[in-house]
Amino acid sequence: MGVGVSGWRLAQAVARTGQLGVVSGVALDALLARRLQDGDPDGQVRRALAHFPDPALVDRTLGRYFVSGGIDRSRPYRPVPRLGLRTHRHGQELAVLGNFVEVFLAKEGHHGPVGVNYLEKVQMATPAAVYGAMLAGVDYVLMGAGLPTEIPGLLDTLAEHRPARLSVAVQSAPAGQRFYVTLDPADLLPAIPAPVRRPRLLAIVSSAVLAAYLARDDTTRPDGFVVETPLAGGHSARPRGALRLTADGEPVYGPRDGVDLAKVGALGLPFWIAGGQCGPDHLVAAREAGAAGVQVGTAFALCRESGLDATLRRHMLTRAAPGTLVVRNHAGASPTGFPFKLVHLPGTAADDDVYADRPRHCDLGYLRTPYQRPDGRVGYRCPAEPVDDYLRKGGAVEDTVGSRCLCNGLVAAVGLGQRRPDGYREPPLLTLGQDLSFLAPLMGGRDDYGAADVVDYLLGASRAALA
Repeated sequence: MGVGVSGWRLAQAVARTGQLGVVSGVALDALLARRLQDGDPDGQVRRALAHFPDPALVDRTLGRYFVSGGIDRSRPYRPVPRLGLRTHRHGQELAVLGNFVEVFLAKEGHHGPVGVNYLEKVQMATPAAVYGAMLAGVDYVLMGAGLPTEIPGLLDTLAEHRPARLSVAVQSAPAGQRFYVTLDPADLLPAIPAPVRRPRLLAIVSSAVLAAYLARDDTTRPDGFVVETPLAGGHSARPRGALRLTADGEPVYGPRDGVDLAKVGALGLPFWIAGGQCGPDHLVAAREAGAAGVQVGTAFALCRESGLDATLRRHMLTRAAPGTLVVRNHAGASPTGFPFKLVHLPGTAADDDVYADRPRHCDLGYLRTPYQRPDGRVGYRCPAEPVDDYLRKGGAVEDTVGSRCLCNGLVAAVGLGQRRPDGYREPPLLTLGQDLSFLAPLMGGRDDYGAADVVDYLLGASRAALA
Protein backbone atom coordinates (compact mmCIF):
# COMPACT_ATOMS: atom_id res chain seq x y z
CA MET A 1 0.00 0.00 0.00
CA GLY A 2 2.98 2.33 -0.25
CA VAL A 3 4.59 4.53 2.38
CA GLY A 4 1.86 5.99 4.58
CA VAL A 5 -1.01 5.13 2.21
CA SER A 6 -2.24 2.42 4.51
CA GLY A 7 -1.88 4.58 7.58
CA TRP A 8 -3.44 4.26 10.99
CA ARG A 9 -6.76 5.84 10.00
CA LEU A 10 -7.31 3.33 7.21
CA ALA A 11 -6.16 0.34 9.26
CA GLN A 12 -8.41 1.40 12.11
CA ALA A 13 -11.41 1.81 9.81
CA VAL A 14 -10.92 -1.70 8.40
CA ALA A 15 -10.29 -3.27 11.81
CA ARG A 16 -13.50 -1.70 13.15
CA THR A 17 -15.42 -3.88 10.67
CA GLY A 18 -13.83 -6.99 12.19
CA GLN A 19 -11.40 -7.53 9.32
CA LEU A 20 -7.61 -7.29 9.50
CA GLY A 21 -6.49 -3.68 9.09
CA VAL A 22 -2.86 -3.35 8.04
CA VAL A 23 -0.56 -0.34 8.32
CA SER A 24 2.45 0.09 6.07
CA GLY A 25 5.58 -0.13 8.21
CA VAL A 26 8.03 1.32 5.68
CA ALA A 27 9.65 4.72 6.40
CA LEU A 28 7.60 5.39 9.53
CA ASP A 29 10.63 7.09 11.08
CA ALA A 30 10.64 9.72 8.32
CA LEU A 31 6.86 10.12 8.43
CA LEU A 32 6.94 10.66 12.20
CA ALA A 33 9.71 13.24 11.93
CA ARG A 34 7.94 15.16 9.15
CA ARG A 35 4.55 15.10 10.84
CA LEU A 36 6.14 16.55 13.95
CA GLN A 37 7.89 19.22 11.89
CA ASP A 38 4.53 20.09 10.37
CA GLY A 39 3.36 20.79 13.91
CA ASP A 40 1.22 17.65 14.40
CA PRO A 41 -1.84 19.87 13.83
CA ASP A 42 -4.45 17.42 15.17
CA GLY A 43 -2.25 16.32 18.07
CA GLN A 44 -2.72 12.63 17.35
CA VAL A 45 0.99 11.84 17.07
CA ARG A 46 1.86 13.46 20.40
CA ARG A 47 -1.15 11.85 22.07
CA ALA A 48 0.08 8.42 20.96
CA LEU A 49 3.64 9.22 22.04
CA ALA A 50 2.35 9.99 25.54
CA HIS A 51 1.58 6.25 25.89
CA PHE A 52 5.11 5.10 25.03
CA PRO A 53 6.82 3.41 28.02
CA ASP A 54 9.85 5.75 28.05
CA PRO A 55 8.93 9.48 28.31
CA ALA A 56 12.60 10.52 28.11
CA LEU A 57 12.99 8.88 24.70
CA VAL A 58 9.85 10.67 23.54
CA ASP A 59 11.10 14.01 24.84
CA ARG A 60 14.39 13.63 22.94
CA THR A 61 12.51 13.03 19.71
CA LEU A 62 10.10 15.90 20.26
CA GLY A 63 13.03 18.17 21.01
CA ARG A 64 14.65 17.28 17.68
CA TYR A 65 11.63 17.44 15.41
CA PHE A 66 8.51 19.03 16.86
CA VAL A 67 7.82 22.55 15.63
CA SER A 68 4.79 24.24 17.15
CA GLY A 69 2.66 25.59 14.32
CA GLY A 70 4.83 23.81 11.74
CA ILE A 71 7.94 24.85 9.86
CA ASP A 72 7.84 27.37 7.04
CA ARG A 73 6.57 25.50 3.96
CA SER A 74 9.51 26.81 1.94
CA ARG A 75 12.04 25.16 4.24
CA PRO A 76 13.30 21.58 3.85
CA TYR A 77 12.40 18.94 6.38
CA ARG A 78 15.14 18.04 8.81
CA PRO A 79 16.75 14.75 7.71
CA VAL A 80 16.51 11.48 9.60
CA PRO A 81 19.40 9.01 10.01
CA ARG A 82 19.81 6.67 7.07
CA LEU A 83 19.86 2.92 7.55
CA GLY A 84 23.20 1.21 8.07
CA LEU A 85 24.77 -1.83 9.69
CA ARG A 86 26.26 0.23 12.51
CA THR A 87 23.75 0.97 15.26
CA HIS A 88 22.57 4.58 15.28
CA ARG A 89 20.83 5.22 18.59
CA HIS A 90 18.77 8.15 17.39
CA GLY A 91 17.72 6.27 14.24
CA GLN A 92 16.62 3.25 16.27
CA GLU A 93 14.61 5.43 18.63
CA LEU A 94 12.86 7.17 15.76
CA ALA A 95 12.00 3.87 14.06
CA VAL A 96 10.65 2.36 17.29
CA LEU A 97 8.51 5.43 17.98
CA GLY A 98 7.24 5.73 14.40
CA ASN A 99 5.98 2.17 14.39
CA PHE A 100 4.60 2.44 17.92
CA VAL A 101 2.56 5.53 17.01
CA GLU A 102 1.09 4.04 13.85
CA VAL A 103 0.03 0.76 15.47
CA PHE A 104 -1.18 2.39 18.71
CA LEU A 105 -3.51 4.73 16.82
CA ALA A 106 -4.69 1.96 14.48
CA LYS A 107 -5.66 -0.24 17.44
CA GLU A 108 -7.31 2.45 19.50
CA GLY A 109 -11.03 2.31 20.32
CA HIS A 110 -11.96 -1.15 19.01
CA HIS A 111 -11.12 -4.84 19.34
CA GLY A 112 -10.43 -5.66 15.68
CA PRO A 113 -7.07 -7.09 14.56
CA VAL A 114 -4.30 -4.83 13.26
CA GLY A 115 -1.22 -5.87 11.30
CA VAL A 116 1.87 -4.13 9.97
CA ASN A 117 3.51 -4.77 6.61
CA TYR A 118 7.29 -4.73 6.00
CA LEU A 119 9.65 -5.43 3.12
CA GLU A 120 12.21 -8.18 3.72
CA LYS A 121 14.43 -6.27 1.31
CA VAL A 122 14.71 -3.41 3.86
CA GLN A 123 16.50 -5.64 6.37
CA MET A 124 18.40 -2.95 8.26
CA ALA A 125 15.15 -1.30 9.39
CA THR A 126 13.35 -4.44 10.54
CA PRO A 127 14.36 -5.09 14.18
CA ALA A 128 13.64 -1.57 15.45
CA ALA A 129 10.48 -1.24 13.38
CA VAL A 130 9.08 -4.58 14.51
CA TYR A 131 9.91 -3.85 18.15
CA GLY A 132 8.05 -0.56 18.08
CA ALA A 133 4.99 -2.22 16.55
CA MET A 134 5.12 -5.01 19.16
CA LEU A 135 5.27 -2.50 22.02
CA ALA A 136 1.99 -1.12 20.68
CA GLY A 137 0.41 -4.60 20.59
CA VAL A 138 0.41 -5.37 16.86
CA ASP A 139 -1.46 -8.59 16.07
CA TYR A 140 0.12 -9.59 12.74
CA VAL A 141 3.35 -8.94 10.86
CA LEU A 142 3.17 -9.32 7.08
CA MET A 143 6.38 -9.45 5.06
CA GLY A 144 7.14 -9.73 1.35
CA ALA A 145 9.82 -8.66 -1.16
CA GLY A 146 11.99 -11.56 -0.06
CA LEU A 147 11.79 -14.62 2.16
CA PRO A 148 11.40 -13.82 5.89
CA THR A 149 13.31 -16.88 7.08
CA GLU A 150 14.63 -15.26 10.28
CA ILE A 151 11.51 -13.33 11.25
CA PRO A 152 9.83 -16.10 13.33
CA GLY A 153 12.90 -16.17 15.57
CA LEU A 154 13.10 -12.37 15.67
CA LEU A 155 9.50 -12.16 16.86
CA ASP A 156 10.14 -14.77 19.57
CA THR A 157 13.19 -12.87 20.79
CA LEU A 158 11.66 -9.39 20.82
CA ALA A 159 8.47 -10.59 22.53
CA GLU A 160 10.69 -11.30 25.54
CA HIS A 161 12.69 -8.06 25.13
CA ARG A 162 15.91 -10.00 24.56
CA PRO A 163 18.80 -8.72 22.39
CA ALA A 164 18.07 -9.52 18.75
CA ARG A 165 19.98 -9.61 15.52
CA LEU A 166 18.99 -10.07 11.89
CA SER A 167 21.17 -11.12 8.98
CA VAL A 168 21.79 -8.51 6.29
CA ALA A 169 22.74 -9.45 2.74
CA VAL A 170 25.88 -7.61 1.62
CA GLN A 171 26.75 -7.70 -2.07
CA SER A 172 30.29 -8.73 -3.11
CA ALA A 173 31.04 -10.18 0.34
CA PRO A 174 32.89 -13.52 0.40
CA ALA A 175 30.78 -16.63 0.85
CA GLY A 176 30.40 -17.46 4.50
CA GLN A 177 30.98 -13.94 5.79
CA ARG A 178 27.93 -12.81 7.77
CA PHE A 179 26.65 -9.35 8.58
CA TYR A 180 23.97 -8.42 11.09
CA VAL A 181 21.91 -5.52 12.34
CA THR A 182 21.21 -5.63 16.07
CA LEU A 183 18.76 -4.28 18.61
CA ASP A 184 19.00 -4.54 22.40
CA PRO A 185 15.80 -3.41 24.15
CA ALA A 186 17.76 -2.89 27.38
CA ASP A 187 19.81 -0.20 25.62
CA LEU A 188 16.66 1.59 24.45
CA LEU A 189 14.41 1.42 27.50
CA PRO A 190 15.44 2.20 31.09
CA ALA A 191 13.04 -0.43 32.43
CA ILE A 192 12.16 -3.56 30.50
CA PRO A 193 8.38 -4.03 30.27
CA ALA A 194 6.63 -7.34 30.83
CA PRO A 195 6.81 -9.70 27.83
CA VAL A 196 4.51 -8.62 25.01
CA ARG A 197 2.30 -10.78 22.85
CA ARG A 198 4.12 -12.27 19.89
CA PRO A 199 2.35 -11.29 16.66
CA ARG A 200 1.55 -13.87 14.03
CA LEU A 201 3.66 -13.79 10.87
CA LEU A 202 2.13 -13.93 7.40
CA ALA A 203 4.74 -14.43 4.69
CA ILE A 204 3.89 -12.93 1.30
CA VAL A 205 4.84 -15.43 -1.42
CA SER A 206 4.27 -15.85 -5.15
CA SER A 207 4.54 -19.63 -5.46
CA ALA A 208 3.79 -22.88 -3.68
CA VAL A 209 7.50 -23.72 -3.83
CA LEU A 210 8.41 -20.68 -1.74
CA ALA A 211 5.62 -21.43 0.71
CA ALA A 212 6.84 -25.01 1.10
CA TYR A 213 10.41 -23.80 1.62
CA LEU A 214 9.35 -21.56 4.51
CA ALA A 215 7.10 -24.21 6.06
CA ARG A 216 9.83 -26.85 6.06
CA ASP A 217 10.82 -26.46 9.74
CA ASP A 218 10.04 -24.55 12.92
CA THR A 219 12.75 -21.94 12.50
CA THR A 220 11.37 -20.56 9.24
CA ARG A 221 7.69 -21.53 9.40
CA PRO A 222 5.30 -18.54 9.40
CA ASP A 223 1.77 -18.63 10.81
CA GLY A 224 0.25 -18.30 7.36
CA PHE A 225 0.74 -16.96 3.85
CA VAL A 226 -0.46 -14.22 1.56
CA VAL A 227 -0.28 -15.64 -1.96
CA GLU A 228 0.22 -12.68 -4.28
CA THR A 229 -0.41 -12.54 -8.03
CA PRO A 230 1.36 -10.10 -10.42
CA LEU A 231 -1.76 -7.88 -10.52
CA ALA A 232 -1.13 -6.59 -6.98
CA GLY A 233 0.05 -3.01 -6.53
CA GLY A 234 3.60 -2.03 -5.65
CA HIS A 235 6.27 -4.65 -6.18
CA SER A 236 5.59 -8.03 -7.76
CA ALA A 237 7.69 -11.12 -8.28
CA ARG A 238 9.75 -11.44 -11.43
CA PRO A 239 8.39 -13.85 -14.06
CA ARG A 240 9.93 -17.30 -13.98
CA GLY A 241 12.28 -18.07 -16.81
CA ALA A 242 13.76 -15.64 -19.32
CA LEU A 243 12.46 -12.09 -18.95
CA ARG A 244 10.26 -11.00 -21.85
CA LEU A 245 8.71 -7.53 -22.08
CA THR A 246 5.65 -6.13 -23.82
CA ALA A 247 5.87 -3.11 -26.12
CA ASP A 248 5.11 -0.95 -23.05
CA GLY A 249 8.00 -2.49 -21.12
CA GLU A 250 5.92 -4.72 -18.85
CA PRO A 251 7.13 -8.20 -17.84
CA VAL A 252 5.26 -11.04 -19.53
CA TYR A 253 3.87 -13.63 -17.11
CA GLY A 254 2.91 -17.12 -18.22
CA PRO A 255 1.57 -20.44 -16.94
CA ARG A 256 4.71 -21.05 -14.87
CA ASP A 257 3.85 -17.98 -12.80
CA GLY A 258 0.53 -19.37 -11.60
CA VAL A 259 0.26 -20.62 -8.01
CA ASP A 260 -0.79 -24.16 -7.18
CA LEU A 261 -3.19 -23.31 -4.36
CA ALA A 262 -3.81 -26.96 -3.56
CA LYS A 263 -0.13 -27.36 -2.70
CA VAL A 264 -0.21 -24.24 -0.55
CA GLY A 265 -3.28 -25.55 1.25
CA ALA A 266 -1.62 -28.93 1.82
CA LEU A 267 0.98 -27.22 4.02
CA GLY A 268 -1.68 -26.90 6.71
CA LEU A 269 -1.33 -23.16 7.26
CA PRO A 270 -4.01 -20.56 6.53
CA PHE A 271 -3.53 -18.46 3.41
CA TRP A 272 -5.08 -15.46 1.73
CA ILE A 273 -4.99 -14.60 -1.99
CA ALA A 274 -3.91 -11.12 -3.09
CA GLY A 275 -3.75 -9.24 -6.39
CA GLY A 276 -6.91 -8.54 -8.38
CA GLN A 277 -9.14 -10.06 -5.69
CA CYS A 278 -11.53 -7.17 -4.97
CA GLY A 279 -14.90 -8.71 -5.70
CA PRO A 280 -17.44 -10.97 -3.98
CA ASP A 281 -16.88 -13.63 -6.63
CA HIS A 282 -13.14 -13.58 -5.93
CA LEU A 283 -13.79 -14.11 -2.24
CA VAL A 284 -16.09 -17.05 -2.94
CA ALA A 285 -13.55 -18.59 -5.33
CA ALA A 286 -10.75 -18.12 -2.81
CA ARG A 287 -12.70 -19.85 -0.07
CA GLU A 288 -13.61 -22.68 -2.40
CA ALA A 289 -9.89 -23.08 -3.19
CA GLY A 290 -9.15 -23.50 0.51
CA ALA A 291 -8.05 -19.96 1.29
CA ALA A 292 -9.08 -18.19 4.49
CA GLY A 293 -9.97 -15.14 2.41
CA VAL A 294 -8.50 -12.42 0.23
CA GLN A 295 -6.20 -9.48 0.77
CA VAL A 296 -7.29 -6.21 -0.85
CA GLY A 297 -5.14 -3.11 -1.28
CA THR A 298 -6.08 -0.90 -4.22
CA ALA A 299 -9.73 -0.45 -3.24
CA PHE A 300 -8.63 0.77 0.19
CA ALA A 301 -5.88 2.97 -1.24
CA LEU A 302 -8.57 4.93 -3.12
CA CYS A 303 -11.05 5.22 -0.24
CA ARG A 304 -11.66 8.24 2.01
CA GLU A 305 -9.51 6.97 4.89
CA SER A 306 -6.48 6.41 2.65
CA GLY A 307 -3.31 8.30 3.52
CA LEU A 308 -2.88 9.45 -0.08
CA ASP A 309 -2.80 13.16 -0.74
CA ALA A 310 -6.48 14.07 -1.13
CA THR A 311 -6.04 15.82 -4.48
CA LEU A 312 -4.08 12.93 -5.97
CA ARG A 313 -6.68 10.44 -4.74
CA ARG A 314 -9.50 12.42 -6.36
CA HIS A 315 -7.57 12.68 -9.64
CA MET A 316 -7.09 8.91 -9.71
CA LEU A 317 -10.75 8.21 -8.93
CA THR A 318 -11.87 10.65 -11.63
CA ARG A 319 -9.74 8.89 -14.23
CA ALA A 320 -10.35 5.36 -12.99
CA ALA A 321 -14.15 5.54 -13.11
CA PRO A 322 -14.32 5.85 -16.93
CA GLY A 323 -11.36 3.48 -17.35
CA THR A 324 -8.77 6.07 -18.42
CA LEU A 325 -6.34 5.60 -15.52
CA VAL A 326 -3.22 3.77 -16.70
CA VAL A 327 -1.26 1.52 -14.33
CA ARG A 328 1.81 -0.18 -15.79
CA ASN A 329 4.11 -2.80 -14.31
CA HIS A 330 7.59 -1.45 -15.03
CA ALA A 331 10.42 -3.94 -15.06
CA GLY A 332 13.16 -1.43 -14.21
CA ALA A 333 11.47 1.34 -12.24
CA SER A 334 12.32 0.03 -8.77
CA PRO A 335 15.87 0.10 -7.41
CA THR A 336 15.15 -3.32 -5.88
CA GLY A 337 15.11 -5.03 -9.27
CA PHE A 338 11.54 -6.24 -8.74
CA PRO A 339 8.85 -5.08 -11.21
CA PHE A 340 6.88 -2.16 -9.80
CA LYS A 341 3.44 -0.72 -10.69
CA LEU A 342 3.37 2.97 -11.59
CA VAL A 343 0.21 5.04 -11.96
CA HIS A 344 0.67 7.26 -15.01
CA LEU A 345 -0.81 10.52 -13.76
CA PRO A 346 0.38 13.88 -15.18
CA GLY A 347 2.79 15.72 -12.92
CA THR A 348 3.96 12.62 -11.08
CA ALA A 349 7.32 10.85 -11.16
CA ALA A 350 5.91 8.22 -13.54
CA ASP A 351 6.07 10.87 -16.26
CA ASP A 352 9.46 10.52 -17.96
CA ASP A 353 9.77 14.27 -18.51
CA VAL A 354 8.94 15.05 -14.89
CA TYR A 355 11.42 12.51 -13.64
CA ALA A 356 14.11 13.65 -16.05
CA ASP A 357 13.94 17.10 -14.44
CA ARG A 358 14.36 15.62 -10.95
CA PRO A 359 17.83 15.93 -9.39
CA ARG A 360 18.98 12.40 -8.48
CA HIS A 361 19.03 12.73 -4.68
CA CYS A 362 19.30 9.71 -2.38
CA ASP A 363 18.70 11.24 1.05
CA LEU A 364 16.21 8.75 2.50
CA GLY A 365 17.97 5.61 1.36
CA TYR A 366 15.58 2.85 2.48
CA LEU A 367 16.35 0.86 -0.66
CA ARG A 368 20.10 1.32 -0.57
CA THR A 369 21.95 -1.98 -0.84
CA PRO A 370 24.98 -2.73 1.34
CA TYR A 371 28.05 -3.87 -0.61
CA GLN A 372 31.59 -4.75 0.40
CA ARG A 373 34.29 -2.45 -0.91
CA PRO A 374 37.68 -3.77 -2.07
CA ASP A 375 39.17 -2.64 1.26
CA GLY A 376 36.67 -4.80 3.17
CA ARG A 377 34.53 -1.97 4.46
CA VAL A 378 30.78 -1.87 3.79
CA GLY A 379 29.31 0.86 1.60
CA TYR A 380 25.80 1.59 0.37
CA ARG A 381 24.50 2.21 -3.14
CA CYS A 382 21.20 2.60 -4.96
CA PRO A 383 20.51 2.60 -8.74
CA ALA A 384 18.34 5.72 -8.25
CA GLU A 385 21.17 7.79 -6.75
CA PRO A 386 23.36 10.03 -8.96
CA VAL A 387 24.68 7.83 -11.75
CA ASP A 388 28.32 8.80 -11.25
CA ASP A 389 28.08 7.92 -7.56
CA TYR A 390 26.55 4.53 -8.33
CA LEU A 391 29.21 3.70 -10.91
CA ARG A 392 32.00 4.82 -8.58
CA LYS A 393 30.66 2.32 -6.05
CA GLY A 394 30.91 -0.52 -8.56
CA GLY A 395 27.32 -0.50 -9.79
CA ALA A 396 26.37 -1.29 -13.39
CA VAL A 397 25.12 1.57 -15.54
CA GLU A 398 22.24 -0.49 -16.92
CA ASP A 399 20.77 -0.69 -13.40
CA THR A 400 20.31 3.09 -13.38
CA VAL A 401 18.29 3.35 -16.60
CA GLY A 402 14.69 4.16 -15.72
CA SER A 403 15.26 3.59 -12.01
CA ARG A 404 12.94 5.81 -9.92
CA CYS A 405 13.52 7.08 -6.41
CA LEU A 406 10.66 5.24 -4.75
CA CYS A 407 11.54 6.52 -1.29
CA ASN A 408 11.06 10.21 -2.02
CA GLY A 409 8.25 9.67 -4.52
CA LEU A 410 6.10 7.54 -2.23
CA VAL A 411 6.60 9.87 0.73
CA ALA A 412 5.53 12.78 -1.49
CA ALA A 413 2.37 10.85 -2.45
CA VAL A 414 1.09 11.22 1.11
CA GLY A 415 1.77 14.96 1.20
CA LEU A 416 5.13 14.84 3.01
CA GLY A 417 7.54 15.29 0.10
CA GLN A 418 10.88 17.00 0.69
CA ARG A 419 11.37 20.66 -0.21
CA ARG A 420 14.89 21.36 -1.45
CA PRO A 421 16.86 24.49 -0.45
CA ASP A 422 16.73 25.69 -4.07
CA GLY A 423 12.92 25.57 -4.03
CA TYR A 424 12.58 22.23 -5.81
CA ARG A 425 9.81 19.97 -4.49
CA GLU A 426 9.79 16.21 -4.82
CA PRO A 427 7.13 14.98 -7.29
CA PRO A 428 4.81 12.23 -6.01
CA LEU A 429 4.98 8.67 -7.25
CA LEU A 430 1.82 6.57 -7.14
CA THR A 431 1.21 2.84 -7.20
CA LEU A 432 -1.98 0.78 -7.48
CA GLY A 433 -2.93 -2.70 -8.59
CA GLN A 434 -3.70 -3.20 -12.27
CA ASP A 435 -7.26 -4.49 -11.87
CA LEU A 436 -9.61 -1.53 -11.34
CA SER A 437 -12.76 -3.28 -12.53
CA PHE A 438 -14.17 -3.31 -8.98
CA LEU A 439 -14.73 0.46 -8.91
CA ALA A 440 -18.00 0.62 -10.86
CA PRO A 441 -19.90 -1.97 -8.78
CA LEU A 442 -18.31 -0.77 -5.55
CA MET A 443 -19.16 2.90 -6.06
CA GLY A 444 -22.60 2.27 -7.52
CA GLY A 445 -22.87 5.75 -9.00
CA ARG A 446 -21.39 7.55 -5.98
CA ASP A 447 -18.40 9.85 -6.34
CA ASP A 448 -16.61 8.58 -3.25
CA TYR A 449 -16.58 5.73 -0.74
CA GLY A 450 -15.10 4.61 2.57
CA ALA A 451 -13.28 1.57 3.92
CA ALA A 452 -16.47 0.09 5.39
CA ASP A 453 -18.07 0.28 1.93
CA VAL A 454 -15.27 -1.91 0.56
CA VAL A 455 -15.85 -4.53 3.24
CA ASP A 456 -19.62 -4.45 2.67
CA TYR A 457 -19.09 -4.85 -1.06
CA LEU A 458 -16.81 -7.84 -0.59
CA LEU A 459 -18.98 -9.58 2.00
CA GLY A 460 -22.48 -8.48 1.12
CA ALA A 461 -23.04 -10.39 -2.11
CA SER A 462 -20.95 -13.35 -1.02
CA ARG A 463 -22.39 -14.11 2.42
CA ALA A 464 -25.01 -16.45 1.08
CA ALA A 465 -22.51 -18.30 -1.08
CA LEU A 466 -20.09 -18.61 1.83
CA ALA A 467 -22.73 -19.74 4.34
